[in-house]
Amino acid sequence: MRKFMGLTKRNLLVYFKDKAAILFSILTSLIVLVLYLLFLKGTFEDAFNSAMEAAPAITGFINADDIEVFVNITLLIGMLGTAMITVPYSCLTTIVKDRENKIDYDISATPIKRWQIVLAYFCAASISACIVTGILLAAGMIILSLDGGLLLGTVDILKAFGMVIIGSVSSTALFMTFMLFFKTAQSSNAFFGMLSAAAGFVIGAYIPISQFSDKVQTFCNLFPATHVTIMIRNILMRGIADKMNEGIGGIDNGLFMETIKDIFSFNSHMFGHTLSMGNSLVYIMGFMGLSIAFMVCAFSKTYKRA
Repeated sequence: MRKFMGLTKRNLLVYFKDKAAILFSILTSLIVLVLYLLFLKGTFEDAFNSAMEAAPAITGFINADDIEVFVNITLLIGMLGTAMITVPYSCLTTIVKDRENKIDYDISATPIKRWQIVLAYFCAASISACIVTGILLAAGMIILSLDGGLLLGTVDILKAFGMVIIGSVSSTALFMTFMLFFKTAQSSNAFFGMLSAAAGFVIGAYIPISQFSDKVQTFCNLFPATHVTIMIRNILMRGIADKMNEGIGGIDNGLFMETIKDIFSFNSHMFGHTLSMGNSLVYIMGFMGLSIAFMVCAFSKTYKRA
């Protein structure tokens, strides 16, 4: 166990010493922020206002400040969702660098069991991803709190951090299965470029997933990070959604907020079916378990002792 912990610590230090890697791992989240400031905020506000125009009876019951809070939380969720894809992948590049520099030969020649070696990479990447995404969530929540827009209790805050941990670990498990087959940093970096470009669309940071066709929605929801993003959306939006519902006073029997939830993707849709939060959690945990089992088995095939 001491050797396993030592290798895990070594992998953690390798990632956090590379400041450029940390920056590039959150670059997509920063792009989401820039796009939000440029035009996404207006796009989301227009979508919300269009829904209000379709229900004129409730127009006077929702104020502009609440809409802005709703949209600002949408930004935070988009940044978290993309980070839960790009950060775990970036953390795992240590595997490819070790292989390219032949360091894996030295590691594989040690008495450490192979399953311990692969799990050391996995645990280090998971911890790194949890730390980075957790900092993003904490920073976002602090900013929203200072602005008076965070209407959450302690339990919901803990749930949000819990989902960030689950999202980071599940994405790490998924991308670990890819990373084991990359031979060079160049190939993994090329894939990272494509992944970064697609991440914002996959989790609905740029366009709500509900606006896509059923097949595209199914594809997006194959990724655990998309399910986690939707679950975080339900947690972080609960306070402002309840406030809006109270303002409406039940004159529409909650139909307006149900419409908003459909527009902004508060539920996962796969193969024509709507998944509950419980079903999504089961899917995430099952996907994670299969990925971990696969990576342990694949490691013995892709890594040979020197």
